[in-house]
Amino acid sequence: MTSRRFSTALIAALIAAMTSAPASSEAGDGRRSGYLFMSPQTRAMQDDDMANPGMLTVLEGAELWSRPTGPAGRSCADCHGADGSGMRGVAARYPAFDVAEGKPVDLAGRIRKCSAEHLLIEPPAFESRPLLALMTFVAHKARGTRVTTGEDPRLSRGIETGRGLWRTRFGQLELSCAQCHDDNAGRRLGSAPIPEAHPTGYPIHRLEWQTVGSLQRRIRGCLTGVRAEPFPYGADELIALELFLMDRARGMPMETPGVRP
Repeated sequence: MTSRRFSTALIAALIAAMTSAPASSEAGDGRRSGYLFMSPQTRAMQDDDMANPGMLTVLEGAELWSRPTGPAGRSCADCHGADGSGMRGVAARYPAFDVAEGKPVDLAGRIRKCSAEHLLIEPPAFESRPLLALMTFVAHKARGTRVTTGEDPRLSRGIETGRGLWRTRFGQLELSCAQCHDDNAGRRLGSAPIPEAHPTGYPIHRLEWQTVGSLQRRIRGCLTGVRAEPFPYGADELIALELFLMDRARGMPMETPGVRP
């Protein structure tokens, strides 16, 4: 039954992919998506939904979205619609302010919270395949919509915290995020291009990873690269950096799933 359901979702998604155009990466004000720093081959892979390996994760997320689970046999689709159309643009406003928590929560945190409170199941682990699949499915529903994160004034403190972390020198190399992605954007670090770090394509399929990964995974990788102890998944510091980066990309179009080297 599960295989048949997945096959149905696969066929529907492939048809949708062939009739929908990829999002433009132009911001119109000089800001550039990481997509524009990639090779023609990598851009072509992202543009073609039939070739974009991240679409397999979108399809997996679509299957999980409608799968009954927990003691009540409920699914995400029971609240948000079978095809997820009600999630159009939702990912473009995360991280968002959570009233109950009194602080920002990112998309991963929201899915984990919904899993515990509404599906009554153990939340999927950070960076686990199920969580990434659901995140990618929801973010793909926002593809082409403009980032609105940061419009809520309750997020201003978190944005400033993220801005401070962005400029903080970390690790044995004493490098900050800004030194690479602001001061040296467009140059290369070894063979890799240095983008401006607008996270409009996350979760992304990174060819080095051979799978989809979150923005938090990428930030943690950068921290390891400067020989710093990375913050744990879900840490307030990582969410503050996510918030700052998404606010920095406000008005740019979402393009999940992005493809990067």
